[in-house]
Amino acid sequence: MADYLIGAGGWAYFRIPGVHPLVAYSKAFNFVEVNSTFYQIPRLKEVENWRKLVPPGFQFSVRAHRSITHKYKLQLKKEAIKTFETMQRICKILNVDFLHLQTPRAVSPRDLVETLPDFLHSVNLGSIRLVLEIRGPSASKLPNKLVETMRDHNIIHCVDLSKGETPAYESDVLYSRLFGKGYHNIYQPTDEELREIDHKASHRRFEKVVLSFHFVRMYKDAARLKIYKETGKFPMVTRSTGLSSFEEVLREDARFPSTKQELISSQGWKLFDLNQDKRIHVKEYLDMLPERTYQNVSDVLAALSSILR
Repeated sequence: MADYLIGAGGWAYFRIPGVHPLVAYSKAFNFVEVNSTFYQIPRLKEVENWRKLVPPGFQFSVRAHRSITHKYKLQLKKEAIKTFETMQRICKILNVDFLHLQTPRAVSPRDLVETLPDFLHSVNLGSIRLVLEIRGPSASKLPNKLVETMRDHNIIHCVDLSKGETPAYESDVLYSRLFGKGYHNIYQPTDEELREIDHKASHRRFEKVVLSFHFVRMYKDAARLKIYKETGKFPMVTRSTGLSSFEEVLREDARFPSTKQELISSQGWKLFDLNQDKRIHVKEYLDMLPERTYQNVSDVLAALSSILR
């Protein structure tokens, strides 16, 4: 069995009254991707506290600060090297295997052909493995020279399995950041989609699989996959089934009056429990509605009830 890590991009929103979010998170998951380091470099004392808050076997990965990739664009600037060394110190404190680098769309793969080799030769990675996420082109379109550089330096190509992406080359580690098929990360994957992600992660003999969830309901969706891996069955996402489940989801935050298309845009990405064993997107029911403006949830349910009879 591969070392199979399931977690999310950060713990700040994993809230239980009276419990530190990281402590609560670490009781539910065995891994977290530290997302905050991409935006702000934390004090080392704070990082030391993170390590103390979790069990010994809990694993972190760290996202490198965006100045390295977005401001300095992996060029040999003194400031970029200094920031990278700080990231390495954070990794050492957390006993991290993986340091994640994300390039912006403004940095093309052809730019990386020129800059990445020089940058890599100017830093001492030690035991840290780099995970490189290249925003923009698909893996099949990466220049051969860039792929060769990544392979020569044992870099892991980060992809999004939920969007059907596959790494540009085989590696002993699969690292996937999952955002889904909606706008940005506004999406909730079905059981079938989670099962497909697991199949892609499990069908080869990776030594380690890292799945970092970034859907808008990342904790719930990561937990759904974790429960499936442990029990072979997906949990329900609401307390009821059928129209009652659909109603439960709409009452969370649907605003009225709304047209059919406005409801699809704001609510269609969510899941509800059709029955105990099947979840579908709210859009599938909303698509059945006549084109008009709806005044409230009861108005929507009345229209659907007459259609589903």
